[in-house]
Amino acid sequence: MRVVCVYRDNQDYSRSVNDWIENVRRQTGREIETMDPDTNTGFCEAYDIVEYPTILALGENGDVRASWRGPSLPLINEVLYYMV
Repeated sequence: MRVVCVYRDNQDYSRSVNDWIENVRRQTGREIETMDPDTNTGFCEAYDIVEYPTILALGENGDVRASWRGPSLPLINEVLYYMV
């Protein structure tokens, strides 16, 4: 599966998102794919992403298995489940 975090850098929430992504990498050894909504508009339109940050867990065929939207970030264990 694929986990993607869509957010804009240099926003008031950016530091907490970057810290969260780094904590995921440090604690699990796995990387979360990041995406800028301004350069990947097609992806955002396809998944109807209008709130940032948005974290999507995508299945092999691109279906959304789980999503988290807004500044309240999920627990690492919640996301780790989808990263196997």
